[in-house]
Amino acid sequence: MKKPPLITLNVTLFIVTSLIALLGIPIWAYVYGISWVEIAVAVGLFFFTGMSITAGYHRLWSHKTYDAHPVIKVILATGGAMAVQNSILHWCSDHRVHHRHVDENGMDPYSAKRGFWFSHIGWMLREYQAKRYSDYANCKDLQKDKVVMWQHKYYLAIVLIANFGITGFLGWLNGSIIGMILVAGVARLVAVHHVTFFINSLAHIWGKRPYTDKNSARDNGILAFFTFGEGYHNFHHIFEYDYRNGIKWWHYDPTKWLIKTLSLCNLAKNLRTTPEERIEKARLAMELKYATTKLLLLPNADEVLAKMQAEYDILVQRMSEYYKARKALVALKKKSLQENYEKLELDFKYKELKQSVILQKEKWQSIYSFYLEPARA
Repeated sequence: MKKPPLITLNVTLFIVTSLIALLGIPIWAYVYGISWVEIAVAVGLFFFTGMSITAGYHRLWSHKTYDAHPVIKVILATGGAMAVQNSILHWCSDHRVHHRHVDENGMDPYSAKRGFWFSHIGWMLREYQAKRYSDYANCKDLQKDKVVMWQHKYYLAIVLIANFGITGFLGWLNGSIIGMILVAGVARLVAVHHVTFFINSLAHIWGKRPYTDKNSARDNGILAFFTFGEGYHNFHHIFEYDYRNGIKWWHYDPTKWLIKTLSLCNLAKNLRTTPEERIEKARLAMELKYATTKLLLLPNADEVLAKMQAEYDILVQRMSEYYKARKALVALKKKSLQENYEKLELDFKYKELKQSVILQKEKWQSIYSFYLEPARA
């Protein structure tokens, strides 16, 4: 089968920037040296441009997980252009197709099923999707966004001004325009490129699948550290409209923290989250599925699996009752009916159900661990 033609601009961009980063900058550093100011600016722009992609392109525009103030939109649109990953409209169109057809070769623009190289960078080197961009039909909502269309129309100008104008000006202030452009411009750009590309490649290859195994997306805390929190990718692919990727307080997700901070400053609103009940049930369903696969190897597999299924069903039922009671209790508290008899009765029921869920979880984990360890051996 004949391969699609190369995209000359993309191939040239990746080759030139990579050569400068790998060869040109070390030579420059040896001859002229690199200042701490240049390194500091590069790190700052690395986070700014990288999180303009994750907080802007990805969570704001692709998935509409929150609403942002127009000023924040302009800042994120500028930072996204500085990351040189195409316009918001183009990027989001690709990403929405990816979520709709994840792992479907020929449909998913950067399907991990086609290998690491293709999903990481290969899909951008040839005209694999040339016919898909006539009207951006899957982004009609974004075509009504003035900031999105402004950036799309003037994308190239914004890219040039942001990458050469900003870094050049900062270099002039620091006394080395070329040095700043090389370090904070080119080196930073190459780093942001590959860190972002890891979300399409490594995040679908390396890690665990605690919430769903219906696609290749993985959760990986190490990868999250390098991708501004996007490494919790298994969670994201099942709950894509959640503004968080790392849902636990210890999960490294600076994009989540940025969005939350913006909301506290009244610069973001309508932050969307997934109900805890759905998250817990998805996780438990995967635990049961994993256990079932392992325990089938036991001689008394039917008996053990029947017992685990029964305990699982009880746990799911009690969790449903618990979350229903909690939801009702929250609703009553919002109406300031704390002293109402109905609230007191519900409060008691809520505490009782909470304890019941805790005990059932302990029982489930005990059975899960008891039977799973022999299976592993």
